[in-house]
Amino acid sequence: MKLGVNIDHIATVREARKTDEPDPIKGALIAQDAGADQITFHLREDRRHIQDEDVIRLRCAIKKIPLNMEMAPTEEMKKIAIDIKPERVTLVPEKREEITTEGGLDVYSMKDYLKRYISELKENGISVALFIDPDEKQIDASVETGADAVELHTGEYANAFSDTEKKKELERLKRAAVYAKDKGLRVFAGHGLTYTNVQPVAAIMEIEELNIGHSIIANSIFMGLDEAVRLMKRLMLQARGEL
Repeated sequence: MKLGVNIDHIATVREARKTDEPDPIKGALIAQDAGADQITFHLREDRRHIQDEDVIRLRCAIKKIPLNMEMAPTEEMKKIAIDIKPERVTLVPEKREEITTEGGLDVYSMKDYLKRYISELKENGISVALFIDPDEKQIDASVETGADAVELHTGEYANAFSDTEKKKELERLKRAAVYAKDKGLRVFAGHGLTYTNVQPVAAIMEIEELNIGHSIIANSIFMGLDEAVRLMKRLMLQARGEL
């Protein structure tokens, strides 16, 4: 079980004052040293947190572990990805008015476009994942596009109020993970995962990686980023019986 640490919200704090601190690259290096298996960042079209300069600096600074660039499937972002060459690109939906990503990419409705888009990324040595809802139709469409992996959107599980609803969403994630794995896709997951809800998702054996940002960065205010990363990784490994 691997942990991708999303550093976007370090940049969110910086952009609140439009200054030069806190530095997301310093955060990425701390996370790397604390046991993160990957650094994830989202270069949004509106540049509300991570900036183009951050992406260049990240590519120069992070050498020991992979970079995962979340991005909308636009021509602008494709050009940046091909230039920077992160180890992986994760294609996500994006709306200007949203606070954070609200759901998975509708791969089914844009299969033909994504086939060409993904092909060009892979020709440049970049692995491609699609951020989708845990839905079989979207998984089948992801296979057709030639994607290497899917990242299952865990937001409905994370936002469920009742134990019954949470159990229902967890079962949905389990079914989707098994289905995607059987279809030959690598399976990741993320969105809304915290120290209190991560273990049931981490225990799903078909899921090999979780990408977590907000909870780690938020709790780093109180415990420091190093310990925040170590604790999340520890909880994940415990859930898998790997610790």
